[in-house]
Amino acid sequence: MHQPDRRQAQPISGSADTPSPAVPRWQAPDWAVWLVAVAGPAIVTAVLVGYSHPVQRDYVFIYLGLVAVVGVLRGLWPALACATISFLLVDYFFVPPFGTLTISDEQDIVNLFAFLVIAGVVGLLASRRRRALLESQALARQLRDVNSELIRLNKEQAEAAQAALRLARSEQQIRALQEADRLRRELLANVSHELRTPLGTILTESTDRSAPLTVADAERRLATVAAEARRLEVLVNDMLDMARIEGGALDLDLEPLGVDDSITAAAERLHHVSPHRAVVWDRPAADVDVLADWARLGQVLDNLLANADRFAPPDTPIAVQVSKGEPGLVTIRVIDRGPGVPPELRERVFERFVRGDSKAEAQAGTGLGLAIVKGLVEAHAGSVALEESSDGIGAIFKFTLPLAPDQPS
Repeated sequence: MHQPDRRQAQPISGSADTPSPAVPRWQAPDWAVWLVAVAGPAIVTAVLVGYSHPVQRDYVFIYLGLVAVVGVLRGLWPALACATISFLLVDYFFVPPFGTLTISDEQDIVNLFAFLVIAGVVGLLASRRRRALLESQALARQLRDVNSELIRLNKEQAEAAQAALRLARSEQQIRALQEADRLRRELLANVSHELRTPLGTILTESTDRSAPLTVADAERRLATVAAEARRLEVLVNDMLDMARIEGGALDLDLEPLGVDDSITAAAERLHHVSPHRAVVWDRPAADVDVLADWARLGQVLDNLLANADRFAPPDTPIAVQVSKGEPGLVTIRVIDRGPGVPPELRERVFERFVRGDSKAEAQAGTGLGLAIVKGLVEAHAGSVALEESSDGIGAIFKFTLPLAPDQPS
């Protein structure tokens, strides 16, 4: 299932879950600013007229300050209006001849026009500052809006991710239940098949009274019944071992054991079933002690040798190699010269009831041998694997066991 992207967009500033509300800035209304621009110079003039100053031309700096304030509050045009009115009032009240809009001194003309220009420049700069301030406030509002939107999207994305995670977990649980049900049905089908065949043979041979029974027929029937009974015993024991392994109830009597002795005993047991099958191994290399349960180690070797004997050609030996590979572990390989494991079964060869379609696999074995080998080896703190053959012929089953405590690594 597609998993949603867990990377969430980060808020532009701050780490709070919710955006802080913007504090509104007070702004003077237009009419108030224009009132200051028009009436402000008159009020300043009324105040200054009552004072006597040796150089009244210095009053222009007060008017410049008023122009700057108006420009900051509203912009260029109110500042220009304020500068014009201030120019006229300064000319009328503070530049000789007083009380007229005429100017007698050329220097005063220059000064007044310089005042007008400076006032215009001050108003222009103040208006630009105001414009920059307004743009920064607008940008700040946009950033707050974007920040709020990102926080909202983060919350929605987190909720969507949680919903997707819950859905994925539910689907995983459903698949696990379906797999468990499939394994249960396969187990019942395989067990029923494995039990039905020997039981049917036993019932047939023990109840067939269609013809007179001779001594030879009786011996043959008894041999058949005994063979099928042993087959049932093997199946029941394998099922019990699998139940103990999967239930974690396997008891091991661990002690230092010689690998050479275990291989010798397993080879002798195989010769009882296949007298002509040769088992070869390097005895000096196998002269090493491992920490294992004697019966369970023998069961592992028996299953691997029986598996190799089942598929290897009659005139080929089974090789057992012993080496100290990984630190603290002994590696044992069982090698045959048979057809090998089909590619489609290599990943599932250690599962229960996994068998190929060949005649040898269909007629022999319960399909539990390698699964039991895996469980027993892992119970000894080892591992088991199927290796690739260098020449592509045969199968190589490798398992590891821990060295006995007094053995050098």
